[in-house]
Order: sequence, then C-alpha cells, then structure tokens
Amino acid sequence: MPVSGFNTVVIGQSSVTPSVPSPSSSSMTSTSPSNSSTPSPTSSLPHKQPQQNGLHPSDDMDVCNGLGKPSSTSSRQLLQDASDLNLMDDFSNHLSISPKPPQRLPSSEREKAEMSSCLSMFDEWTTSRQSDFVEQIIVRMSFHQHERLYSILIPMLQRDFITALPGKGLHHVAYKILSYLDAQSLCRAELVCTDWYRVIADGMLWKKLIERKMKTDPVWKGLSVRRGWGCYLNAQNTPPSEVSIHDYFRKLYPCIIQDIRNMEDNWRNGRQTLTRIECHSENSKGVYCLQYDDKHIVSGLRDNTIKVWKKDTMECLKVLTGHTGSVLCLQYDEKVIVTGSSDSTIRVWDVETGMMLNTLVHHCEAVLHLRFNNETMVTCSKDRTIAVWDMKTPSDIVLRRVLVGHRAAVNVVDFDDRYIVSASGDRTIKVWQTNNCEFVRTLHGHRRGIACLQYRGNHVVSGSSDNTIRIWDVECGSCLRLLEGHEELVRCIRFDDKRIVSGAYDGTIKVWDLKAALDPRTPATSLCLKTLSEHTGRVFRLQFDDFQIVSSSHDDTILIWDFLDSSPPDPMETDEGDLGDEGATGRDPSQPIVRRHSSEEPDSPTAEDGNFSLPNEENGSPSLNDGENLSLSDH
Repeated sequence: MPVSGFNTVVIGQSSVTPSVPSPSSSSMTSTSPSNSSTPSPTSSLPHKQPQQNGLHPSDDMDVCNGLGKPSSTSSRQLLQDASDLNLMDDFSNHLSISPKPPQRLPSSEREKAEMSSCLSMFDEWTTSRQSDFVEQIIVRMSFHQHERLYSILIPMLQRDFITALPGKGLHHVAYKILSYLDAQSLCRAELVCTDWYRVIADGMLWKKLIERKMKTDPVWKGLSVRRGWGCYLNAQNTPPSEVSIHDYFRKLYPCIIQDIRNMEDNWRNGRQTLTRIECHSENSKGVYCLQYDDKHIVSGLRDNTIKVWKKDTMECLKVLTGHTGSVLCLQYDEKVIVTGSSDSTIRVWDVETGMMLNTLVHHCEAVLHLRFNNETMVTCSKDRTIAVWDMKTPSDIVLRRVLVGHRAAVNVVDFDDRYIVSASGDRTIKVWQTNNCEFVRTLHGHRRGIACLQYRGNHVVSGSSDNTIRIWDVECGSCLRLLEGHEELVRCIRFDDKRIVSGAYDGTIKVWDLKAALDPRTPATSLCLKTLSEHTGRVFRLQFDDFQIVSSSHDDTILIWDFLDSSPPDPMETDEGDLGDEGATGRDPSQPIVRRHSSEEPDSPTAEDGNFSLPNEENGSPSLNDGENLSLSDH
C-alpha cells in the first residue's frame, strides 16, 4: 500500500499515471526533512520491474536519509525521476483546472484564412501600391509560374467588350468603336462571332464607312454621283433589291474598290469612252478655253461667243454674245461667268440668265488669262502687265494693283492666298506675294517663251514653246524635273496629286505620272503614261478630274475622255472575284468608244486647218499672227 501523501510511480512501463497529491502531503514532503518513515519506492514495484530498469533486487535505496539526501547514485536517479513526475503531476493539475485551448486548424484551411486576410488587406491599398506589390511578387516567381501567369492574363486582356456593351444597353458605344475600323478590319470583325456581326449589321457600319469615304475622298464622291448609288445613302431611299440594306452596302463596297481599280488601269492603258461635241463656229473655228462641272461645260470660242452645254446630253443651252473679239479665257462659279477677250475687255455674266452684269476696261491689249477666288481677281495681258482686282460683287470690281516686270506678253497667271505666279513670253516665271503684291523671285529655265502653267501647293508646272514641261518648287525656285515628249509648243497643262495632263500644238494630249516625276530615281522614259491622239488640230485648253479629261481644240471640237467603265459592277449580280471584267463590255479595251454630239448636223470631224493662220517663225518662236491667243517672243 502506498503511503498517503506520496505519488505512486511505476518505473519501467510505457505509461505513468500519477495521482493528485493532497496539499498536506506536498507540504510535508517539501518541509519535513526529519520524516524518516518514507517508504522505499521499491515496495510498490512489480516483481520483475528492477530487472527491466537495470536494478538488482538487493539494491535498496533510501529515498532520503535523515539529512534529505540520496544514499547512492541509483537513489539519486530515482529521486530525480520522482521529482520530474511531480512536475508532470503539477502540469496535469493545471490542465485539469484551465480552459481547453482552441484546436489548431488543418494546414489547407489555415492557408485559406491567411490568403483571405492578405486579399482583404490588398483591396484596401491604393492602385499604385497594389501594382508595386504585384510587381514584387512577379519578380520572385519562377519561369514556369510566369508561363501560368501569362496563360491567365491573355484571356483577361482579350475580353469580348463589344458583346458586353449591348448587353448593358450601350449599343451606341459598340457602334462607335467599330465605326473607326477600315474595310479590312471590318471584314475581320464580322468573323469574330455572331454577336459582332449583329452589331455591325444593326449599326449599318458598311454604309457609314462608305459615307466617311465620300466625305474625305473626291473619287468616292464623284462615283456616288456617276454610278447613282449615292442616293441610297439617304434614309428615305432604299436599294432596289431584296437583300437587307446592310448586305447591299457590304457588297457595294468591294464593287466601288474594283470600279476605282479599273479606272486607274484605264488611265494607265489609255482606255476610255470618247464623246465628241461639234461646236461649228459661224465665222472662225477654234475653241480657245473651257471649264466644266458635273452638269455643264462652258466654252469660249474664236467666233466671239460663249457657249454653255448640258453635260449629260451635250445640248447647247445658251450662247452669250457681247465680246467683239475672240474669247481667250474664262472662269465661272455658281453665280457668275467672267471672260477675257482679244477686244481687251473683261466681262461678267450671270450664270443662270446669261445676262451681262459688268464690263471692265483696263488692259490696252488682249486679255490672255484670268483667275478669281475669294473676292480677288487677277488678269494678265499681251500688254505685259498683271492687274489685281478687288471683286466684292459682280458689279463692284475695283482695280487694286498693277504688277509690271515681264518684258513680253504675260500669257498665264495663277494664284492662291500666298503667291501670284505669272509666266511670259520672256521665258521667265515670276512670283509675287498675294496680300501686298510685292515681287518675290523669278524662275529661270525654259529656253523659249512659256505658254501655260498651273500653281498648286508648293509646285508650279509650266509648258513652253521649247516643247518641254518643267516642275518647279515655288519656295526655293528650283526646277525639280524636266519632261520631254511633245513635238510642238505645250499650250495647256493641268495637274493634281497623281498626274499631269498636257496638251500641245502637235494635237496630242499626254498623261504623266507626277509622283514618279518627283522621284529623281525614276527614269525619264517611264514618266509618260499615255498619249491620246484624237484631236485633228492644236489642243488649246483642257481640264481633268479623276474620271475624265475635257479638251478643246483648233479643230472646233470639245472632246470628253471618260476613263470610267461604261458598265459598272453590280453588287447584287457580280461576285467579288469577277468584278471589272473588261470582256463583259464586248469591245476591244484598247480602242475608245466614240459618241458624237453636235449643235448642228454632224459632218466630218476633220478640222479645216486652212482657215487657221499657222504660227510664223519670225525671231525663232511661234506666235499667232492675228494677235488673239499667245504672244511668245524670243528675247
């Protein structure tokens, strides 16, 4: 039996079950060293326990002697074990009376809790701090982690925002975004998914793309009028087909592209539909000047008249009379026609009624050329002067300044807001400031008198009786290119962003590649794209646009060279791959189609050249011996 106040200790077994000591026992054990009745621990051990712990049965240990110290090493060890067991007993007592601590979470749940806490803290940070933190995380990641991160980011960055916008009632935003696409991108967008196709169709984006092209490109605007599809852009007019409006404009777009491509090929290859107007002047033959628009052609003739033609039917609408000499130059706008004549006068006519509104008498010889724009008019004369006029109204035209400096007749003049540019029979081109009429510079290069020029942008293109064409930089005065090919005097010239068109006394019209001419690496032999030879007399004047050339000649005819195919591609009947098939016209594409219109009964188109005074070669340069047109003297 164990003695009261001591713990029962089983030595050598795997489990130890200490008993809870009483307070009195604990006190006695710790404070009464004189108590010598403490039983030996061996009295409570099992029979074989000493052998299991390495103790012989005859080795008795006194747990403590009268002085409270162990009597041997074994006794000291047992005493230490007992002391440790007492500490364990005290810890057990503490556990039995203290509250039970929370259980530790499994690792997976603990990680989730920690991650949730981190994300909550991350959400509270500013955007900048979040970005910095993520950057620090990324630089600590491995390459394989970067690959996984990339696979996560790509779908996030490629979200289908177009489909999401209509779902939120933002259809107009989706339309607006896709409306900035070009045709190729719009085709690709239609193939993304049915939702994108529906947005494009509902937004009429192909129609809007065509409308945008019409506003920025004059070729598209002209085609809308020439082909007639422009009227379907109006909401009140619908295309004459069973397909939807979206499908119509979607198929129309590639047809327009093919139409333009065919027209450019026709320009390069000289294929055109030719329309001839026989003017049949009464007294003397020759059409010296002309201008046209979409509806009318206005021509000035050697028989002192101005004739207005209806462009689609080529019918002569009215004849304006009043000049007493040949009409050498003209220009008109939506209100007035202004003409200059060999009778030295300038006359202003009402464009609608044909009534003469004003007559200006200033030059003492033939008025060879004139231009007007923005309440300013500039005229030039055989009297070697240039007159600058303030043109507020047709009846209120006042002379502002007279420019002198040329040593021969001033044959042509052109101007804009910066410069007035004039050319003369003295072989020079002079540049003047428009606002104050001060002289700027002289361009030298032509070997003989200059008959024509056009000034546009930073370039001046001139034609001369030395049979050449020169391209000039108006700012520095240098000659950029020399074009050769005409066999006689270059009488008229016009140019745009792509090409130069010139007419000469050799009866030909030449088309030149302007972009190639401005490239010094282009060989001179490849600059002339095509030569047109339908006039039977000298070419006096021409005008052109992207679709056609209109020219007039000494042969008393006006020719319209139309480079647009006569049969347009049908968006409802023609596949995209078959657009613009020249074989469908049933004609030789190298030969022009000729249509004849006349103000009288048609007769032979051959001009009566014998009635026209050929240029003399006095002083080595040509001039008209009647003094009506050019005055090109050699100095």
